[in-house]
Amino acid sequence: MAEEWATFGADLHLDLSGAGRGPGLRAGLMDALREAVRSGRLAAGVRLPSSRSLAADLGIARNTVADAYAELVAEGWLTARQGSGTRVAQRSVPRRPTSGAGARPATPATPSARRARSRPAYDLKPGVPDLASFPRAEWLKASRRALTAAPNEAFGYGDPRGRIELRTVLAEYLARARGVYARPERIVICSGFVHGLRLMAEVLRARKVREVAVESYGLDVHWELLTRVGLRLPALPYDALGTRTEGLAGMKGVGAVLMTAAHQFPRGGALHPDRRVAAIDWARSSGGLVLEDDYDGEFRYDRQPVGALQGLDPERVVYLGTASKSLAPALRLGWMVVPEGLVGEVVAAKGHVDWTGSALDQLTFAEFLGSGAYDRHVRAMRLRYRRRRDELVAAVAAQSPTTRVSGIAAGLHAVLELPPGQEREVVRSAAWQGLAVLGLDRFRHPSVPHTQDGLVVGYATPPDSAWSGTLSALGRVLPA
Repeated sequence: MAEEWATFGADLHLDLSGAGRGPGLRAGLMDALREAVRSGRLAAGVRLPSSRSLAADLGIARNTVADAYAELVAEGWLTARQGSGTRVAQRSVPRRPTSGAGARPATPATPSARRARSRPAYDLKPGVPDLASFPRAEWLKASRRALTAAPNEAFGYGDPRGRIELRTVLAEYLARARGVYARPERIVICSGFVHGLRLMAEVLRARKVREVAVESYGLDVHWELLTRVGLRLPALPYDALGTRTEGLAGMKGVGAVLMTAAHQFPRGGALHPDRRVAAIDWARSSGGLVLEDDYDGEFRYDRQPVGALQGLDPERVVYLGTASKSLAPALRLGWMVVPEGLVGEVVAAKGHVDWTGSALDQLTFAEFLGSGAYDRHVRAMRLRYRRRRDELVAAVAAQSPTTRVSGIAAGLHAVLELPPGQEREVVRSAAWQGLAVLGLDRFRHPSVPHTQDGLVVGYATPPDSAWSGTLSALGRVLPA
């Protein structure tokens, strides 16, 4: 990134012709540097060369450069800190005219500058955990232990199902924590949920499945992935008890259903027991499959976690889980627990060797999980997220008593239910406040009629320093 690179004197393109010598040369250098900053050619944060280097490049005395730097620091054009060198200051400067005589084309913004301008002041978008809480020290310890103990063959091309060390501890953990019936040979490690879903899409197409039922609300990236391979996606209705799975019996062409049974995304409810049974009954009678996305399954606050649907019939449910919410998306670690008769087809879809997941990350996660560090981390994050949730609910109640908060028994997000017709206006007002938030309609299946206005608020992402300001910004856009 530009702000991390040292800019060498030969690349500053400073024109000192006609500046004379002595004080005139210093003034000419200062004018050239001011102009480079004013025009945007030297972006805020760019590190300048040392006074020695710049003096050598320009063929002038080092004291002349040092004096020019010092004066520009005093004026606020530059900053100088021990160990950080001299950099262009973060300040607002007038832009040159973009048209008319003497105008120069604007210098393209660096990628980091574009990201800084596009980044909202407050972020309540769902789907991202608290990245600052990643357990770096414990992960590093686990990595060292895993590398020390790793057999030599672990550094070669691996089993397409993933490392046996990880599959073994995962089988134990999932049985204990999620009620999943799992044996190591039925687990396939993948690079997150989307990768697992892509593998299942290929398997279903190979089985001549043409339709996969989905929930009325979900992520369009999942729907697009399935439609890209030619699958049609009829949507099941949704009500206060969750997805109406009894409707599967009337969908004659459907060969599978994709569900978030433990914590529906984004509506937030757990699937009612009767409807869990109805989904399994349909799969048994039709020969279909349930694709279970165990979204936020580990983060339940008000009572014991709801067990995975897979425990009701391991031969009819494909269980998919990840470490993206419990640890971090960047790990790209996910897993599938597959019916025994399906393992070979999933492995064939993935390939004969494990091209996707890092064996070293898998070994580290196996050590992290087996040592108990993962359980400790999840417990700590459960407390943190529950506190955030409670603060969100209290702030909404105080600032917008007419707004009902739902879907809060688990997970990292809540739904703020708005009066009819207000969703678009609230999302628009939030953007003006520098608040990133998504409307509920953003997650509605195209075939499902609009019935509820609301916001889907992710409360895990904002740092502690911005949390109070984020809640205030949210309160300003909600109806009184």
